[in-house]
Amino acid sequence: MISHPFPPLYNEQSKILILGSFPSVKSREQMFFYGHPQNRFWRVLSEVLKKPLPETVAEKKAFLLESHIAVWDVIASCEIVGSSDASIKNAVANDLSEILATADIRQIFVNGKTAEKYYRRYQLPTLGQDAICLPSTSPANAAWSQERLVGAWQSILEFL
Repeated sequence: MISHPFPPLYNEQSKILILGSFPSVKSREQMFFYGHPQNRFWRVLSEVLKKPLPETVAEKKAFLLESHIAVWDVIASCEIVGSSDASIKNAVANDLSEILATADIRQIFVNGKTAEKYYRRYQLPTLGQDAICLPSTSPANAAWSQERLVGAWQSILEFL
């Protein structure tokens, strides 16, 4: 069983919450979200928000907070082989109540179908708040080009 090794990122000004499934090996090594260089999360958000691409963890944190974006993952702990979402077993959900009580979250988004599956299973019954599923920024989602991802992720702007 692997536990999520780092905390959520949010503050009182956060307006949207983007949830992934569980951090990849690279993200766990870096102790921050979307750490794999092939994951398009940072490039997509940079284009959508028309802001320079953040490089360091400190820049990424500032980028998200200045943009009123909170990030976290649906799963607190699970059995997982490497970074493979398909291998997730015995998942335990994260508690989102502190984020939702602190921040002015207008909409929850999930990054990909696996995050959506676990959100619907573990979070929706407790929160009663539906999440909008965005196409995954993972390199495993090769069917979606950068351009298509940016187009789909534009929907976050409505809530910022």
